[in-house]
Amino acid sequence: GFMVIRLTDGTTASLDYRERAPSAASRDMYLDENGDLSEASTVGHLAVGVPGTVAGLWAAHQRFGSMSWAELVAPAMELAEGFEIRERQARSFAQSEARLRLFPSTEAIFLPGGHLPEVGDWFRQLDLAGALGRIAGRGHDGFYRGRTADLIVAEMESGGGLITHQDLVQYEASWRDPIRFTYRDHTVISMPPSSSGGATLAAMAKIIEGYDLASIGWHSPAHIHLLAEAWKRAYADRNSYLADPDFRTMPLERMISQEYGAERRAGISMDHATPSAEVGPGLGPADDGETTHFSVVDKDGNAVSVTTTINSWFGSGVTVTGAGFVLNNEMDDFSARPGYPNQFGLVQGEANAIEPGKRMLSAMTPTIVLDSDGELLLVVGSPGGATIITNVFQQLSNVIDFGMGVRWGVNAPRVHHQHLPDRIQYEVGGLSAQLIEALRVMGHTVELWEDPYIGDVQAIMRLPDGTLAGASDHRRGGTAVGY
Repeated sequence: GFMVIRLTDGTTASLDYRERAPSAASRDMYLDENGDLSEASTVGHLAVGVPGTVAGLWAAHQRFGSMSWAELVAPAMELAEGFEIRERQARSFAQSEARLRLFPSTEAIFLPGGHLPEVGDWFRQLDLAGALGRIAGRGHDGFYRGRTADLIVAEMESGGGLITHQDLVQYEASWRDPIRFTYRDHTVISMPPSSSGGATLAAMAKIIEGYDLASIGWHSPAHIHLLAEAWKRAYADRNSYLADPDFRTMPLERMISQEYGAERRAGISMDHATPSAEVGPGLGPADDGETTHFSVVDKDGNAVSVTTTINSWFGSGVTVTGAGFVLNNEMDDFSARPGYPNQFGLVQGEANAIEPGKRMLSAMTPTIVLDSDGELLLVVGSPGGATIITNVFQQLSNVIDFGMGVRWGVNAPRVHHQHLPDRIQYEVGGLSAQLIEALRVMGHTVELWEDPYIGDVQAIMRLPDGTLAGASDHRRGGTAVGY
């Protein structure tokens, strides 16, 4: 996961608790004898990266916490002891039934008695409650050492996974300097690598800033065209240059500069699309899954934007026997075969190839925006795999360029383009037939997004009178609450 923090005194910080490749991982570990990718990067024990969530939350609490650690863990323990299944949860179980049946420890919990949970059923995860109890009592060491660590390693050994006790003990969350850039006199604070989110968001903004979107008009053909053209250029650079900063030197300062944005913008025609095959990285040779976002502002005005994930729905499909939690399949976010797409269709390069101990690149984009006076304006983020960055950009633009309120901005129809595959994707009902045809005349391929929705933005906006307005996307059934 990733966390961006801005305190009311102006202090900013970002915390990287992304998973890491186990020490026994190797560059070509997912290639078969023919050099083709196997499904081992997405399903099963080999797909699991060293987990980072507990380390990240513990690090944040140690630096900024105001309540006891046990108090913070208690609500999760209560949920693990039982809650009523809602429609959204029942649907996710049904959609993932095949994966849930792959491993007995997972099937026993999520398909009790061999049956799919239904709306209104009482769902219990007692092994998970026990694991959370150990975390509540021992903090960081309640996960990375002791019984829970023993259970993780035993699960890995039983299924041919790579994570060892040494991998767990050596895992550390990393404090990093946030990405900071301006967009139309607003200051944007976002996540640096190993998340690609902040840098790619900045690259998009520096290209788009040269156009008067308000005059062009929201969701006009020209608006969607310019978004797609800017996004494909930003993603081309993202996929070539960005990676774990502990392993690669990246041209970050140049990539998010005003000058480079102007260079990229100069290659955009207002009349026709540039084929993605002609849009390469511009700086020379490089040296919806199961994601959750929450935005928080407290009574003092301290703001936190957090995005976390286990990647696919139900991650690797593997549940730690005796501990009750599903393990991630984050190893698929590496370039398991550079130049070929991962499960989200992202075609990435050598910079993100697998190396022991390396953090895989992410699209997560927790972001905080300040107004022209330096006051808090927006706390925002989204799940959505490769669409996360474009989801967050559209929310920023909806508020800053088009003057939308937070709720209208969050719930407005969204589109997506990620360079490869070369297509604009849209939600059901999101684009009119006339708009689609106009984009096709300009040379764009326009396709319906395969799921009913793109992303799930969660945002808080500070209104001119200082009131906080929260908005939870209608797409996935979240909620906004105040106190």
